[in-house]
Amino acid sequence: MNVSFVRRLWVTFSAFVVGSYASFLNRLKVRGGEHIPASGGVMLASNHISAFETIFLPWAVLKTHPLQMVWAPAKEELFEKPFQRFIYSSWGAFPVKRKRDVKAGKVLNDLLLDQKVMLFPEGTRHKDGLLGYGNRGVGKVIYDTRPAVIPTALTGLNHWKFPSVGARASIIFGSQINFDDLFKREDSKETHQLIVERVMQGIAELLKEEGAYIGRADK
Repeated sequence: MNVSFVRRLWVTFSAFVVGSYASFLNRLKVRGGEHIPASGGVMLASNHISAFETIFLPWAVLKTHPLQMVWAPAKEELFEKPFQRFIYSSWGAFPVKRKRDVKAGKVLNDLLLDQKVMLFPEGTRHKDGLLGYGNRGVGKVIYDTRPAVIPTALTGLNHWKFPSVGARASIIFGSQINFDDLFKREDSKETHQLIVERVMQGIAELLKEEGAYIGRADK
């Protein structure tokens, strides 16, 4: 996708303003940025514990890859007011309806051909820090588009208030997940489920390494 230099500059500038707040006034640590490919379709698959994630994750990526875009599906309610719609859209967010959204699904699939997209496979926030279960639809997207899937673990952000000073949190990017064996299987619901379970396992392993894994949420 062709994105103007001015827009990419705006996104990078905005991200670094946010990052200054997160890392200097607070203690948001980022590790594993070297695992994120510089080009090609990339899915940053993360646990979902706070509304702050969609602000801080792009900064964590752009620290390693400045002047790139980090796209994100977001609930359509955020785009109802013109000013909010302008800001969120300029940052790379695009609206998604709560029920099945064919148009948003096509946008997501097209972006994953050559862009970086952050996605939360659980589909809903778990403010208690428990790890939820991945949506099978995410497995279908991965099967269809074959992006580099980078498991991403977030810790501590569910305890942040705004504004805050001295709050601690971390964003950890893991190694790309290998799905070669699953991509050989037929295109089925079972295969999609196995794919998303592997994604969630990758996130769980990162949380365990960080000492932040507290268990799975109820289905």
